[in-house]
Amino acid sequence: MQTKFPVCPIAKKCGGCQYQGIPYPQQLMKKEKEVRALFKGICTTHEIAGMEEPYHYRNKVHAVFDRDRKGNPISGVYKMGTHQVVPVEQCLIEDEKADEIIGTIRGMLKSFKIKTYDEDTGYGLLRHVLVKRGFATNEIMVILVTASPVFPSKNNFIKALRKIHPEITTVVQNINNRGTSAVLGKKEHVLYGKGYIEDVLMGCRFRISASSFYQINPIQTEVLYGKAISLAGLAGRETVIDAYCGIGTIGLIAAKKAGQVIGVELNPDAVRDAIGNARRNEAKNIRFFTADAGEFMVEMAKEGQKADVVFMDPPRSGSDEAFLSSVVQLAPKRIVYISCNPTTQARDVKYLTKHGYCAEGVWPVDMFPMTDEIEAVCLLSSRKPDTKVNR
Repeated sequence: MQTKFPVCPIAKKCGGCQYQGIPYPQQLMKKEKEVRALFKGICTTHEIAGMEEPYHYRNKVHAVFDRDRKGNPISGVYKMGTHQVVPVEQCLIEDEKADEIIGTIRGMLKSFKIKTYDEDTGYGLLRHVLVKRGFATNEIMVILVTASPVFPSKNNFIKALRKIHPEITTVVQNINNRGTSAVLGKKEHVLYGKGYIEDVLMGCRFRISASSFYQINPIQTEVLYGKAISLAGLAGRETVIDAYCGIGTIGLIAAKKAGQVIGVELNPDAVRDAIGNARRNEAKNIRFFTADAGEFMVEMAKEGQKADVVFMDPPRSGSDEAFLSSVVQLAPKRIVYISCNPTTQARDVKYLTKHGYCAEGVWPVDMFPMTDEIEAVCLLSSRKPDTKVNR
């Protein structure tokens, strides 16, 4: 682990990295202490899993484009809680190559007479640039978010960009003409390449499109998912439910060790990606359904079907009682609860412990160094507290 801890010069203006300036070991201690306090009286909190190199871990970089008072193009991030753009040249947690590409695009705008978008007047073309990089494959996608589908000299622009950065494998134009805070619009055009990139996570290959959700720290995602799979105790015969399955990440990794996996997701686009990812990985023992996961499990229970393990990875708000009740009705032997918000996770775990489950432990993982965000995985078992589980 690094002994020197650089400090970002714009940390206070940006506000995105709340723990900037705090030595990394102290950051880990603070986060572990927070989880320990939340799960006090519920279960044991294990040592937090930190990073060897807690910098430049973000594989997806988003830059907002604007103009300064002199009319020069700038790019960066919104100051916390505002729509004021803080210029960013380099970020200590973002992928360095992505920052280089964004800087190149900013420098090309004047010569191509491309105006940045003004939120107040609605005038201008370029609103945002997103760069996604597959850390395992090194494939790079550049997404140019424009206020209009009309992109003058786009072919020459892409040619000039790729001359400087030949490592770019695809470029997508996303059109967002809405006056909202949403970054991406619903329409897009592929300007170069195949329109998506791929990455490898725990031996599985995943397709990442402009709008796909994919974990932004693949190094720690392998740590988190590795722990989750280990805690599930899969031996090759189990029926597994992957609730909130998204593009099928956890389910496809679990499918290597389970008898069969059922992924359930409400977003049809994500399910479409998940089915494609299953084909990509030649996974024959996994099926995906577009449905509310809670309702799906209630129907399974009514039909007398069983599940041995349920993986759940809900949004920050956690799960509601209707969903948790459906898990209890299905009565899996083990529940592996992954969360990006230990506060709502602890609340939900308390509910499950009041309805026949024993919390075996919680394992925090530092997915987002320099920030106050914490990820954690908790194992619940229908067995007695003294029963040994795979840890």
